[in-house]
Amino acid sequence: MNLQAAQNLIQDNGVFFSRSEDATGEGRMQVNDSNWVVVGQTPEPGTPITEGDAVLSVVKIGEPSPC
Repeated sequence: MNLQAAQNLIQDNGVFFSRSEDATGEGRMQVNDSNWVVVGQTPEPGTPITEGDAVLSVVKIGEPSPC
């Protein structure tokens, strides 16, 4: 799922602040969220979250995933 869709899903479930990080470790910023794909997340799927708990690990679409 791309980053924008993942953020929308989180917001649809009542949490409006999530974070994302470059899964390659290069620290790149996610300027256009629809150009990034989620390859991992913290906490695990199904875990209840509140504001800021969700951290989505992402790579640019088409890049290999280090996860």
